This record gives sequence, C-alpha cells and structure tokens, in this order.
Amino acid sequence: MIASVLILAGQRAGVVDPLCEAAGVSHKAEIPVAGVPMLQRVVSALRDASLPEPFFVSGYDGSNLSEVPSGAGPADSVRLALEQIDQYPCLVTTCDHALLTEEMVRSFIEGAEAAGTDICVGLATEAVIQPDYPETKRTYLRFSDVAVSGCNLFYIANAEGLKAISFWQSVQHLRKNPLKLARKIGVGIGIKFATGRLSLGGAFEYAADKIGITAAPVLLPFAEAAIDVDKPSDLALVETILGDRSA
Repeated sequence: MIASVLILAGQRAGVVDPLCEAAGVSHKAEIPVAGVPMLQRVVSALRDASLPEPFFVSGYDGSNLSEVPSGAGPADSVRLALEQIDQYPCLVTTCDHALLTEEMVRSFIEGAEAAGTDICVGLATEAVIQPDYPETKRTYLRFSDVAVSGCNLFYIANAEGLKAISFWQSVQHLRKNPLKLARKIGVGIGIKFATGRLSLGGAFEYAADKIGITAAPVLLPFAEAAIDVDKPSDLALVETILGDRSA
C-alpha cells in the first residue's frame, strides 16, 4: 500500500520555459491545460485513486501541498525529498503528467506491488503508443524484445530504492542517448544494446545487480501515460485528448 506521494514540479534555474512564457506564468505547474493548471490535474488523478494525503511537491511553493526540497534535476530532487519524507512505498510522478488518470495510477501500483522489487519504473511500449498517437515524437529505448518510452511514474518500495536514484543522478544527462546510457552502465551491456541483443528484462536485471538492488519495469496499456507536456505540440495534443475525453 502506498505510504506517500511525491510530485516533481521543479524547473531549471535561469532557463525560461517557452510554455510558461506563452501562458504568462512563472512555473510549469501553473500552465493551464484545457483551462485547468497542470498540477491540479495530476493531483485530481491521485486523489481519485485514493492515495494518502498530504501529497508532497518538490520545486513549487504555490500550492497547498506539502513542500519538500528540490535539487538541480529530477534525480537530485527525488533523493532530497525522500530523505525528508522517509515514508515507503512512495509513488513519484511529475506535474506535467496532465493526462494522468486514476486507472493509470492503479494499474501502475498493482504492477509494482506484484513485482515486489525495490524500485519499479512505468513504461509504455511503442506498439501501444504509435497506433493511437503516430504524431507524437517520443524517445524510445529499443531492446531486443520491445521498444519502450517512459511514463513519469516511479514506485520506490523502500530506502534501498534510493540507490537507484543516486545512480540515476550520475547518468541522467544521458537519458536522451540510450547507447551512451547503456555504455555508462557497462561496456558489455552497451555492446549488447547496440547490437540489438539486450532484452528489457535483461537490462533491468543487469542494472539492478550493478547497483545492488532489485528493479523491474511495469508496462502500462495506456498510450496517454507516455504523453507529458514538454513543448507546445505536446500541449496541443493533450488538450485535444482531453477534449475527446469530455465529449
């Protein structure tokens, strides 16, 4: 059973987000999506899933949520926040997950609990995403058995899971370059990935062994789980999807 919820809402210091500039707001969490601030949409989905409150938010002080420390990047913020929160299992998501729903949250948590590992990462496959949204440009990690994209959902079962966060701090700058990321984990695993011989499960097992924890992916059947709001085209797509939901 989830003990705490952390929403990442920070942004890089000194960088003007074009979405914020266009919306006339100072923080991404405040950007209206179909008339509702992004952060509010995320909070509503989490409440619909009956997760324990108060929810914690990192990197934004303009809400009535419990504010916790934020760092220079997502991994830094998770580590700093969880060192203070210290309540596990913890569900971590982001403020720009405007399409998040109760069903996505429940599906992810059920998958993570069934895995029984120290940390789980929510993913959606290209086969799930592309048929519904061929126009969306995603960064896919291509393994021998499947291509996957992140869903901004993380389940940290216990303090051991923080070891994975510390490792992510050291490689997060490579997240858009899967080959360099694989090589950072190990030369052998990098070669297997580059030659298309590395499976998704094998990648998680190898990385977990290297870090000294257990980890597993949770594949979600929702294409929308992989769509966040990072650029104007994302915002337009998300608002179209929300309009279709309302209709």
